[in-house]
Amino acid sequence: MAMHAQAAERFADEALPYRRQLYRIALRLTGNQADAEDLVQETYAKACAGYGGFTPGTNLRAWLCRIEANTFYGDYRASRRRPLEVPVEGFYGAAAERTVTIASAEDAALARMPDPLVWAALRALPEHLKRTVFLADVEGYKYAEVAEMTGVPLGTVMSRLHRARKRLRARLELVRRAEARLEHDERQAS
Repeated sequence: MAMHAQAAERFADEALPYRRQLYRIALRLTGNQADAEDLVQETYAKACAGYGGFTPGTNLRAWLCRIEANTFYGDYRASRRRPLEVPVEGFYGAAAERTVTIASAEDAALARMPDPLVWAALRALPEHLKRTVFLADVEGYKYAEVAEMTGVPLGTVMSRLHRARKRLRARLELVRRAEARLEHDERQAS
């Protein structure tokens, strides 16, 4: 029992300093404070329960972030499998244009980006590329941290980033050319 208390104390000493970073990421993932607080709490509960499996000397922050991301995505996938629950009294009076859409964490964060063209280009990427770009370029994680968080080798992260950035450049160039062509055609028509 004494060893368990020592392990819990060591976990608290080592893991709690990352609370603000985990909250910031959770807020971006969830989009609201209450859900972000719940996500951080659930992350710490899972991390504490699995702390015996953590390898000392490895990146604790990346380990915690991976638990947080897996928790969020797991909950997200579970919510998509559940049918939409609508109160009976609200069903008949609900407006037809009111629909519930659930966006991924990346989509929610990308929707807050100032340039809609970049946002649209990022959304068009396959999920594995979008998630890698999101973690590296939007969240600012190092490649090794992204590799640990996504559970893929470092070389895979680097190749995914290369492919994703190449696709983004190509897509944005197409949009730029289309806009230039449209402007040219409009000037010609005037």
